[in-house]
Amino acid sequence: MQSNLRASASLPVIDLAGLDAGSGERTRLLAELRRTARDVGFFYLTGHGIAPAQNDGLLAVARRFFALPDAEKQAVEMIHSPHFRGYTRAGRELTRGRPDWREQFDIGAERECGWRAGDPAWMRLQGPNQWPQALPQLRPILLAWQAAMTEVGVKLLRAFAEALGQSPDVFEPIYRGAPNQHIKIIRYPGREDDSGVAASGQGVGPHKDSGFLSFILQDGVGGLEVETEDRAWIAATPRAGAFVVNVGELLELASNGYLRATVHRVVAPPPGRERLSAAFFLGASHEATTPLLDLPAEFAAEAKGPASDPDNPLLQHAGANYLKGRLRSHPDVAQRHYGEI
Repeated sequence: MQSNLRASASLPVIDLAGLDAGSGERTRLLAELRRTARDVGFFYLTGHGIAPAQNDGLLAVARRFFALPDAEKQAVEMIHSPHFRGYTRAGRELTRGRPDWREQFDIGAERECGWRAGDPAWMRLQGPNQWPQALPQLRPILLAWQAAMTEVGVKLLRAFAEALGQSPDVFEPIYRGAPNQHIKIIRYPGREDDSGVAASGQGVGPHKDSGFLSFILQDGVGGLEVETEDRAWIAATPRAGAFVVNVGELLELASNGYLRATVHRVVAPPPGRERLSAAFFLGASHEATTPLLDLPAEFAAEAKGPASDPDNPLLQHAGANYLKGRLRSHPDVAQRHYGEI
């Protein structure tokens, strides 16, 4: 994987605690948030209120999950779930058609599946999670972290709305009651030699995220990189107590490209090392359609329109856009459960 890494650059830091400070500090923070999201699209988030013990506990139980025997993990493999929930072996998820060198476990909100024959295919995304019988602690720890991260995500999303000159609750109608709450716990094994699937170094290939906001919790091993406008890369070096946060395509669409969903990737660790991370993705309800915000004139004049790859177009309907991404990333699940489309 070509590096072109800009070693001297680093991501900005946003302290969310500033939202609860005096009006002057709050105004400054909102302006900084807007500028950072527009210029970079990625930042470190501190002052989020998630206790270090909760984050440490999450990574600890993730490590225990990945240490389970293969048979235990494969019993909850994603191929069994039409909702794209469960375990994925290294090399089985694709980004832009190439295999990612990571194993992972995906969950969403614990809701019943309301899909019936004849309903839109995206309705099948909603449904129960799979949980490994050998590690009963995984469920309460992940669901508690999901609830805590949703509170942080909504608080930050309301701040983004305010920073764009909108009512803080402008996005609430498209997530109220059933937001998309997606968690991945992820293990990146060390690279294989040149004959292996990981020879390219692709832990995760270059991509954008499809929701409102993404939050990445990292262990001490780096690998996450952010693409700049001139096609260089900035390392999102692990920072104690901070999440790495990025803007997703929903905010890019809603702001007509004023905010930036930034391409990023993960470089697989060298042989003999591994990397552990957890990601939380906050998005709209599956049935929602992304609104185009009525931006203040000064922002509207600088909106470039959302970037859209002709081979992977952005869709304003949230469920259809999520499903498109899932089908591309997991062709084995797509073939088993969505063969008709």
